[in-house]
Amino acid sequence: MYQSIVHFLKQNLLCAAMLFLSVTCVFAQQSIFNITDYGAVVNSKLPATKALQNAIDACSKSGGGTVFIPSGTFIIGTVHLQSHITLYLQSGSILKGSTHLSDYENFFPDTPFIPIHKGMFFTENKEDIIITGEGRIDGSGIFFFDTTKAKKLDSIATRFTRQKNNFRNIAEGVGDGPLVPNDRPYQMFVFSNCKRVSVKNIFITDAPFWCMHFADCDAVFVSGIRLWNNLLAPNADGIDVTSCTNVIINDCDIRTGDDAIAITGYNHHFEIPGFQHVKHISKNIIVSNCNLQSYSSGIRIGFLDQNTVKNIEVNNVNITNSTRGIGIFLRDEGSLENISFNNVFIETKLRTGDWWGNGEPIHISAVRGKANIQLGSIRHVFFNNIICAGENGILLYGSEESHLQDINFNHIRFKVVNSALNTVAGGNIDLRGCLRPREQLFQSDIPGILARYIEGLHINDFMLEWSKQLPSFFTNGLELHHFSNVSIFNFKASHAPNAINGYKIFAASGDGFVTDDLSGVKKVEVQ
Repeated sequence: MYQSIVHFLKQNLLCAAMLFLSVTCVFAQQSIFNITDYGAVVNSKLPATKALQNAIDACSKSGGGTVFIPSGTFIIGTVHLQSHITLYLQSGSILKGSTHLSDYENFFPDTPFIPIHKGMFFTENKEDIIITGEGRIDGSGIFFFDTTKAKKLDSIATRFTRQKNNFRNIAEGVGDGPLVPNDRPYQMFVFSNCKRVSVKNIFITDAPFWCMHFADCDAVFVSGIRLWNNLLAPNADGIDVTSCTNVIINDCDIRTGDDAIAITGYNHHFEIPGFQHVKHISKNIIVSNCNLQSYSSGIRIGFLDQNTVKNIEVNNVNITNSTRGIGIFLRDEGSLENISFNNVFIETKLRTGDWWGNGEPIHISAVRGKANIQLGSIRHVFFNNIICAGENGILLYGSEESHLQDINFNHIRFKVVNSALNTVAGGNIDLRGCLRPREQLFQSDIPGILARYIEGLHINDFMLEWSKQLPSFFTNGLELHHFSNVSIFNFKASHAPNAINGYKIFAASGDGFVTDDLSGVKKVEVQ
């Protein structure tokens, strides 16, 4: 199964890459449209939005070419890219988002009382677009936050946690955030229902909301960019890929408050603009050679997905200083399948404040997030050559109506490390997005790996190590509940050092359990 997935992805995405190269060569031969020729003034305090849009439109009417941003700073609101356009930022150039909401288009122009403002770039139904150069695009995001206040969880949200009202509290300051947002523009970049979009080599910074959103696109190539958002800014995702096909993200350095890379099957998502509301499968996505940091998930796959997502490959990625490393979440009818992670380093930490996640290096959960839908499934997930250091355990959390299926771990090294925040945040499971309040955020013992409602868990060559000074809520090496078809070989582990009645493996209510070493194994049947 795994080898066939890899072969299929590489075949499809090689074709996409060739398309990008051909588009780049064509653009190199076309005309250049300098925005200063259309009224933009270097370093002016007045917006250059109209000048930039005029240059884009003139370029489009001529059949395509390059819109040139010279060295200097240009303030803009919302602009719309066109087909067959290269937006080139010269070294020393800055396109800076306006700090005035009135400079951004309202997504609902006939209802100005609904303050949903588009971001800097909003592009729909276009093709053959390149953004590249040595310049910078700055979203001015920090202006839209109260930097003196952090979002906190209320007593209702924390009532089932180990710490109750003290969960993630700090005595003073904003701690890890997240900062409280004011009214702000939505996604900094939207490409909706576009084909052959390439973003290369530029520096993008300080998005006030999701930074780069590709919705219902085909043939997307993001390479060599630095994308640095404020780590305390909520919803400031790096790259969001929703219901897209044939996507390559490589050689990127992404540092964000919210998810660094999010791959989902949304066809709509709350009030956020840019979605096409179309039912179709999202597939063929490769992420490689990236460095990621996030105060939420380094890589998130799924959540409230209406569409199925499949054929995802993640290779040679470093995830550091993150709240979750890899998160795979199923809360809706769209399924998540054929997903592989290869040669990944993960470092995760507990946080203060209202961030989702609680230090899990790997989190997979399938629990209902909506009423009156047929819940999808998570199946065929592969982890190969993974090194983790995390302040929480690995969580594999299926539900009675949606069992996890065919989850594979090969050549894994995982160390559970102590945290200075264990007293205010440790010993809990975070399943937010779950419909049932009791299962959203709750106290739990923490095994090295917790797996429940799982059909097909295969572990080969897994080394689990514990820091010595851990609280007693860290327990078994591997804990299984409601399982079938489990195989465990070369599992080098023990229970946590301060666990009471701990085991290397504790297995309850299941069948089809095979291992090459029964020492330290406890099997029980719960009636």
